[in-house]
Amino acid sequence: MDIGYIASGLLVGTLVGLTGVGGGSLMTPLLVFLFNFAPQTAIGTDLLFAAITKTGGVLVHHNKHQSVEWKIVGLLALGSLPAALTVIYLLTYVVEKDNGVTQLMTTTLGVALILTAISLIFRSVFTRKSQEHEIALQRKTHHERFGRWQNLLTVLTGLILGALVTLTSVGAGALGTVILLFLYPRLATVRIVGTDLAHAIPLTAVAGLGHMHMGNVDLVLLGSLLVGSLPGIYVGSYFSAKIPERVLRPVLASLLILIGVKFVL
Repeated sequence: MDIGYIASGLLVGTLVGLTGVGGGSLMTPLLVFLFNFAPQTAIGTDLLFAAITKTGGVLVHHNKHQSVEWKIVGLLALGSLPAALTVIYLLTYVVEKDNGVTQLMTTTLGVALILTAISLIFRSVFTRKSQEHEIALQRKTHHERFGRWQNLLTVLTGLILGALVTLTSVGAGALGTVILLFLYPRLATVRIVGTDLAHAIPLTAVAGLGHMHMGNVDLVLLGSLLVGSLPGIYVGSYFSAKIPERVLRPVLASLLILIGVKFVL
C-alpha cells in the first residue's frame, strides 16, 4: 500500500466528514491531477470506494435514525440502475475505445463538478425551506410537490443521476441531495440525506462493478484509500461541529468550480 494513497484517503475522508459532500467530487480529481491516474481508472476505483464507505453511513441512518425513505430509494433506483448499466454497455461495446472516450468522461466530470459546486451553494436555501414545515416533518409525510407526476419525476431524477455517476463518479452525494430537497420540500433533511445515501450504494456498486469489468478499477489503490478514509471520516465528523458550515461550503464550492473548469477546458 502506498502512503500517498492512504494520506489522500485520509484527506478526502476528513473533508467528507466535515462537509457531508460525497468523496467522488474530491477523490477523482485528486487521483487524476496529483497521482496522474487515467480518468477511467480514477472514476472506476472511486465508484467502488464510494459504495463501501457509504454503506456505513446508511447503517447509521437506518438503524439509529430510521431516516431512509425506501419508497423513494426504489423509485430512484428504477431509473438509475438501468441508466448505469446502459452507460457501461455503451462504453464497453459501442463507443470506440480511443481518446474520444477519455475526453467525454473528462468533460462530463468537469460539468458534474461545477453542478455539484452550484448545488452546494444553494443547498442551504432548500434546507431552510424544508425545515419550515416542522409539523409535516414530525408526521414523516412527503407532501409531494408535483402530485401525480411525483413518482415519474423521481424516476427521471434517478435516470439522470445514474448516467452522470457512472460517467464521472460525481453526483450521488451533493447533487442528489439538492434535487431531493427540491422534489420533497417537506421531508426532514436527515431523511433526505439518509435516502440519498441508501440510493447511492446500489448505484455506485453497479457502476463500479461495471467499470471493474472494463478493467478500470485499481484494487491496490482502492484498499489504500479505504485504509485512510475510514478514520478520516470519523475525524472530520468530530470537528464538523467546531468549524462553521458557512465557512466550509463556499471554500469547497470555489475549489470544485476551479477543478471543474480545468477538466472542461
